[in-house]
Amino acid sequence: MNFNYENKRISGILTVLPKNEVAFEDEAENYNFSVKQSMKLKKIMGYEKHRIVEGDTSVSDLCIFGMRQLLDEGLISGDDIDALILVTQTPDYYLPPTSNVIQGELGLKQDMLCLDINQGCAGYLVGLIQAFNLLEQDSIKKVALLNADVLSRRTSKRDRGSYPLIGDAASVTILERTDDNNRIHANLKMDGSGYKELIIPAGGMRLPATSETGVMEVDEAGNYRSLDHLKMNGEAVFNFVQTEVPPLVEDLLAVAETSKEDIDYFMFHQPNRFMLEKLADRMGVAREKLPNNVVENFGNSSSVTIPINLAFNLGEKLLTDSYKVCLSGFGVGLSSSAMLMDIGKLDFCRMIEY
Repeated sequence: MNFNYENKRISGILTVLPKNEVAFEDEAENYNFSVKQSMKLKKIMGYEKHRIVEGDTSVSDLCIFGMRQLLDEGLISGDDIDALILVTQTPDYYLPPTSNVIQGELGLKQDMLCLDINQGCAGYLVGLIQAFNLLEQDSIKKVALLNADVLSRRTSKRDRGSYPLIGDAASVTILERTDDNNRIHANLKMDGSGYKELIIPAGGMRLPATSETGVMEVDEAGNYRSLDHLKMNGEAVFNFVQTEVPPLVEDLLAVAETSKEDIDYFMFHQPNRFMLEKLADRMGVAREKLPNNVVENFGNSSSVTIPINLAFNLGEKLLTDSYKVCLSGFGVGLSSSAMLMDIGKLDFCRMIEY
C-alpha cells in the first residue's frame, strides 16, 4: 500500500532512555549456556549493553517526562498540540488508552485527539503515516507522535535469544505542516499469517495471564521463558526481513523516482547488528549509509529504534542540515514499512535520560 504527502515535516525529535544501563557480561551467567558460548554470540550479534527500566516504570512515565521537558523549555506549546498519537505494545492499562493518561497528566487541552496504536517494529512509520493523515485536516496543525515500549518487563531474563537485545525507551516526534514544496512517499505491507513468529502468547483475552501461564519452561534451544514472556522465532524473522524489505524499498524508490545513490542515509529499525549488515549487503547499500549501532548501545526498543537512530547517529547535524532519508521498520505482525523523506533543520533533536 502506497502513501504520498506534501507540505508536511518533522520539526523535532526527542528520545528518552532509562538511566539504568546493563552490560551483556553482567547477565551472561543468567543463561543456560557457557559464558564462552554467550561471548561468541555477543560478537556476532553486536550485543554490548542495553537500557532497562527499573521497578514499575511504565510507558506513560517515559512519555510524560519527555513531553514535560519540551513544554518546560518552551520547545513546544501545549495549546499547539491538536493530536497526540501513542504507538506502543506495552500500554499502562487495557483501558483507558495510555494516550489519554498522558494527556490528562500533562494537563493538555481537551479539544484534541488522543489515539493509541498497537504496533511494534514498524510502528514508527505507521505512526508517521497516521500523523500525516491527520495533518490533512484543517483543525489539526501540529501532532505529537509518541513511541514507547518497556518490553524488558515482558521478556524472560533467562532467554538468551531475546533478552540481551531488548531495550526500553520512548520518543517524541513533532509533526506539522510546512510551506516547503516537499514530497513524502511511504509504503507498507502486513502479513498476519506469520503473527506467531514474534508474540507474547499470554496476557490478552485469548489466553489470560494466570499462575499456569507464568510457569517457566525450557525450549529446544535451552532458553527459559513462560507464556507470559516474549517469544521470538529468530530464524523466521530474519528470513522475513531479508526477503521482504529489499523489494519494498526498491518499490518505494521506483514510485518516488529516486535511486539508492540519491539517499544520504538508510535509517532502519534496529533488531541487531548482524541482521542489518546482511540487509545492507542484500540491498547493495554501503554499510556506513545504513547505521547498525543502536542495539549494542541501547538495545532494541521496538518502534523507538528509528528515532534513536536519527538522534544518536545524526543528532545536532539535523538542526542545521537536511538529509534525504529512507526509513524502514519491520518485524512483529509480521509487518514491513518504508518511507522516503527529507529530514533536517529541526527545532530540536536530542537524547535525554529518565
